[in-house]
Amino acid sequence: MLTAVTPDSENPLFKLSSQEQSPPRMTIFCDLDGPIVDVSDRYYTTYQQGLADTQAAYEAQGINLNLQILSKQQFWQMKQNRVPDTEIAKSSGLSGAEIHVFLGCVSRIVNQPDLLHLDRIQPGVQWAIALLHSRGARLILVTLRPQNQATQLLQNYGLARLFTCICGTQIPDAAYHNYTALKTELLTEVVEEFDSSLGSAWMIGDTEADILAGQALGIPTIAVTCGIRSHYQLQKYQPNFILSDLIIAVHHLLGYAQKVRLD
Repeated sequence: MLTAVTPDSENPLFKLSSQEQSPPRMTIFCDLDGPIVDVSDRYYTTYQQGLADTQAAYEAQGINLNLQILSKQQFWQMKQNRVPDTEIAKSSGLSGAEIHVFLGCVSRIVNQPDLLHLDRIQPGVQWAIALLHSRGARLILVTLRPQNQATQLLQNYGLARLFTCICGTQIPDAAYHNYTALKTELLTEVVEEFDSSLGSAWMIGDTEADILAGQALGIPTIAVTCGIRSHYQLQKYQPNFILSDLIIAVHHLLGYAQKVRLD
């Protein structure tokens, strides 16, 4: 089930500001993990804990596993290059049924509340989002995270009030598995909600799911390399632009909007 939270009088957190009473010049659909939040520490800790839990399960049966734990750099490079978790498990010394135990552990713990504190906002994001908002852009978050999680995280950094709409799921591990079809469905729902007043629209994300969802709806896409996909992986899906982070993306969008007005 998808949850879209839109502004209303009962929920002041999502109430439209005065500058949004008229259609915006630009609507920015933005993913959470990657462009806004760095999840690399949480994912790596999940990997380490998954290995530890797998080892403990086998030790309880009198079996000692010979693990080779990857460094964070090795692990994150593999994730950015879309190396399957089964291959990451093999590179860590697991085989056969051990891999399935490990994958089950990872899926179970990756989105647990006691690990969420490891997520960090990307450098400069608060400034970039505030700048977009001050220029009259409508900001809509489209994430595969549970909606309440995304809202809480943005509230923690004082950013929730700058978003017109925060759209998420009720599937705990959807973001980790990066379901493209689900991302497309979610984006479709929110586009239909605002279709009559989108203005110029863009999609910003860090994975193939973001790019393909935007392309499916005819929305130009900006892929950022500060998240969980490398430049090499992102270019396979031919986004309109590949940029380093949200700050550069915001400068690009504001420059583009200025050029359109002058033309």
